[in-house]
Amino acid sequence: MRRFTAKGGWWVVAQGVLLAALAAAWVMWREDWGAAAVAGGAVLAGAGAALAGGGFLALGEQVTPYPEPRPGAILVGRGVYRLARHPIYGGIVLGSAGISLALGSWPGLLLTAALGGQFWLKSGFEERRLVARVAGYEAYRGRVRRRLIPWVL
Repeated sequence: MRRFTAKGGWWVVAQGVLLAALAAAWVMWREDWGAAAVAGGAVLAGAGAALAGGGFLALGEQVTPYPEPRPGAILVGRGVYRLARHPIYGGIVLGSAGISLALGSWPGLLLTAALGGQFWLKSGFEERRLVARVAGYEAYRGRVRRRLIPWVL
């Protein structure tokens, strides 16, 4: 249990609980908000999938759900990491907002906001570890101003 906690495992548990609640909200609470909501939601979901997918591709074998960097981690500043420091988190938030909008799920939108807050806090915790363990991360953080979503947040 000590290693789980040291790697930031409770952050992963919290995001898992929020994602499960979000999935339940999508199944249980749906309304017809019209074609514009569906179209806008599809655009957001697609942008989120592209952002998160680009993050997974750029990180490769360094991907981990934990905020603790893998041993020997190196700075990745290519692809979507030129635009945001945590694009996988941002992509999940955008995608969740898009799906919630398209389905007309107001609880889904509330849970997406909670998930966004959780990812914001988790990424701050993660960045403290990245600064300490990954050469050049502090300078990278100065160059790439957005934490989760390019041009926005």
